[in-house]
Amino acid sequence: MSKIIWSKIDEAPALATYSLLPIVNAFTKAGGVDVVTSDISLAGRVLSAMGLAEDELSKLGELVLKPEANIIKLPNVSASVGQLKECIAELQDQGFDIPDYPENPANASEEEIQAKYSTCLGSAVNPVLREGNSDRRAAKAVKRFAQNNPHRLKAFSENSKAYVAHMAGDGDFYGNEKSVTMDKAQKVTIALNGKELATIDALEAEVLDGTFMSVAKLKSFIKKSIEDAKANGVLWSIHLKATMMKISDPIMFGHAFTVFFQEVFDKYADTFKELNVNPNLGMSDLEKKIAGHALENEIKAAFQAVVESDNPEIAMVDSDKGTTNFNASNDVIIDASMPVVVREGGKQWNRNGDAKECVSVIPDATYGMFYNEMVADCVKNGQYDVTTMGSVANVGLMAQKAEEYGSHPTTFELAEAGTVTVTAEDGTVLMSFECEAGDIWRMSRAKDIPIKDWVRLAVERGQIEQVPVIFWLDENRAHDAQMIKKVNKYLKDLDTNNVDIQIMEIATATRFTNARVREGKNTIAVTGNVLRDYLTDMYPILELGTSAKMLSIVPLLAGGGLYETGAGGSAPKHVDQFLSEGHLRWDSLGEFLALAESLRFLARKHNSAELEAVTKALDVANDGYLDNNKAPSRKCGEPDNKASHFFVAQYWADALASGDHAELAAKFAPVAKALKENEAKIIEELLSVEGKAQDIGGYYHPNDELAEKAMRPSSTLNKIISNI
Repeated sequence: MSKIIWSKIDEAPALATYSLLPIVNAFTKAGGVDVVTSDISLAGRVLSAMGLAEDELSKLGELVLKPEANIIKLPNVSASVGQLKECIAELQDQGFDIPDYPENPANASEEEIQAKYSTCLGSAVNPVLREGNSDRRAAKAVKRFAQNNPHRLKAFSENSKAYVAHMAGDGDFYGNEKSVTMDKAQKVTIALNGKELATIDALEAEVLDGTFMSVAKLKSFIKKSIEDAKANGVLWSIHLKATMMKISDPIMFGHAFTVFFQEVFDKYADTFKELNVNPNLGMSDLEKKIAGHALENEIKAAFQAVVESDNPEIAMVDSDKGTTNFNASNDVIIDASMPVVVREGGKQWNRNGDAKECVSVIPDATYGMFYNEMVADCVKNGQYDVTTMGSVANVGLMAQKAEEYGSHPTTFELAEAGTVTVTAEDGTVLMSFECEAGDIWRMSRAKDIPIKDWVRLAVERGQIEQVPVIFWLDENRAHDAQMIKKVNKYLKDLDTNNVDIQIMEIATATRFTNARVREGKNTIAVTGNVLRDYLTDMYPILELGTSAKMLSIVPLLAGGGLYETGAGGSAPKHVDQFLSEGHLRWDSLGEFLALAESLRFLARKHNSAELEAVTKALDVANDGYLDNNKAPSRKCGEPDNKASHFFVAQYWADALASGDHAELAAKFAPVAKALKENEAKIIEELLSVEGKAQDIGGYYHPNDELAEKAMRPSSTLNKIISNI
């Protein structure tokens, strides 16, 4: 049997797996493929860090370096400190003997505990598994369905006041960046005033970047953005990536929080210090810290007074619950939140639940420029037309912890003012920076082999698609200047005949791409890791309604394959609905598409007629799923995720029963017949749990038996599947 690893992760896609995986295994085993799970959920990683579970993530990290790797990776929680603490508390309630997370370690033992738990924070999974570059695009059937069944994009008003505010490259990561390409492999030391911060093993031809965010200039920018929002009469909101950028962005979030409520933080500074209030964790954590304190009501009233003053309104995460943009750093994740701003016509929601035009505050100019162009384009030209707009595919550099998403070990909040140096083995200073105490300094890296593969993959996709291939690189950004040299070098080694390849800085690339999108033309964006994330949420959410419907293929450098299943940003809301009323609206199309690509890879590798037939039938099933609009309904009482799995099984069995492979046709003919004849009964059984609260034993660490029972309520369907 060939083997596919199916990641056991978190939230809605984890719930969906309880229903989908038994179906998947029943079909794939007919093609000689066994699909097995590997627990890389937040809870699994926490238990592993504390020595109470196998380190499945490390095992997968070893597997992706081998040619036999074949992994389907569902979206996982990139945990904030708040989420980590919630997960720990849940596991403790379940009887696991693990310590609390020490926010401010008081001794060596607590420092050790914090260090272990810190491995679970932020983007802990992706840098380990992504040993290849990214090929993300919309399958033709998915694009066709979206155009024939357009979701709603709300119009921008004629004189829309929506805009994006970002720093002007003065004092931010963009403006302060320096970059070098290493001439040989060697140890490189990062130091502050001669005191070592970190040492890395740099590789020959690797690109190293150093940069910092001036906190003084950040605060000035935040203050001005608030004043401008007030003058312009728009909602104020901040958009960061505090999950993936687990060190830098929570700090920036904390500064925004304190600047907006400066008078409160100043007045109660001593109390907040006494209670260990950390603004980086947001209002939700602050409220927990002050609960029961003699000044609790007074402090809450002080915050409310600022909200009700003549300051601009704050965008809401949940108007019904009174949850603002400052609730927690992970509530507003830029790649999920900014497409919604565009989708809603440049608006977010105020305390009354009313949509209102907003300023989207994105401090760093590096990627703020992209979002600025997206909003400005719609303010000028109006909303996009889903029925005619073109597609934007992406080839993303992400292998071997490329660029900012791999910068966690080399990001520091500077304890003192002075000089940060990056020094070679022989004492040569490669880069130096004059910084102030509290500034955020970071190093990012991009290795040469992944860059070369990235250029190759871009040319390959351009030859296949025959559309312009645009490298989004800015010669005025230090890192990109180094990358442009490498791109031009490696393009010379490739057959680029009949491929339109161009290099453009971000603003120009966005305008060029958007003009083509409006003309119904397709484009391939070739970007670094962070822009890959941002573009592959923005354009698919506008084109398809969700980025979860994108094909996300990662050809691993060692010859294996990693197949990612889309975004999980809305997963928490899906789980909340499921727990309260038994309805899961998560759409598993991403899993269906990833499975087809995973099986196709194995069928070609092993030249298996059986597996080719199983894969071809799944393609037919996926088309049927789209053509017959069997995606889950958002409303309780209507078919949900469980029903969508049933229909894919029905279409899959029918395609095998009527296919060219005689043995498989004979095997699946009675299955197809049983699924068709029992459709009404199965749907009735699936709907029987709708409207009923579900107990699955935990949010982060569900009880497998309870969760499977909740997600497989049709005994008729279960019996048919188990008998295959």
